[in-house]
Amino acid sequence: MTRVASREIAELDPYKFMAVIGKRVIHPGGRASSESLLRRAEITASSRVLDVGCGVATTAVEVARRHGAVVTAVDLSPVMLERARANAAHADLHGLVSVQEGDILGLAFPDDSFDVVIAEAVTMFVDRRRAAAELARVTTPGGRVLATEFFWRRPPTAEAREIFLGQVCPGLEFDTLEDWLDIYASAGLADLETETGPFEMMTGRGFLTDEGPARCLAIMGTVVSRPAYLRKMAWLMPRMARAVPFLGYIVVAGTKPR
Repeated sequence: MTRVASREIAELDPYKFMAVIGKRVIHPGGRASSESLLRRAEITASSRVLDVGCGVATTAVEVARRHGAVVTAVDLSPVMLERARANAAHADLHGLVSVQEGDILGLAFPDDSFDVVIAEAVTMFVDRRRAAAELARVTTPGGRVLATEFFWRRPPTAEAREIFLGQVCPGLEFDTLEDWLDIYASAGLADLETETGPFEMMTGRGFLTDEGPARCLAIMGTVVSRPAYLRKMAWLMPRMARAVPFLGYIVVAGTKPR
């Protein structure tokens, strides 16, 4: 893996930082939200699956391993792409997972290309309505679009909102469950359903549940191996603790009408 310079580590957003230190499950609901999403995806071995904003390709690999489906995984971040390619190669799935650069606001695929389109914690970083419309565009009629996003489980304090949206994840945009439903309905999706839960990815319990004891120890070893990692964690975790009581995840699933 390419070594990230110390000066760059401080500037990484939490998602990229988690990838750099070796975390595999990097989205608001952790494995719980991924399982909820996959239960609704209706994937079979013949499904053409697109994972947009694939991160380190954890979900893409799981889909291919579980269903034998061909998965195209795209991301815009060089940090994520490097780790996604390494993880896909390590999984040795005989080419079922391909990783390539791709932008959710301008996916390089024709209309109606995929039976299932997945986006975990992606649209909230960009123009949300445009991104949701692009996910729907590349989905076949009758196909499924599934997304995991942040939402406020209860109204945040001004301090919690400023810390999370102003300091931890500047530029992020999200609001309520109703807000997300409106965005995906406006993209033309039908039969929308949701599931919500607490945000635990950055809590001790969440780390252990998502990664398992052995990987948690490996991540801790990585963090203590470089002062820049320790400084980043010392900056990040107290701020996350202020926002966690208000944050949750939402899984949105819908069908593109025939």
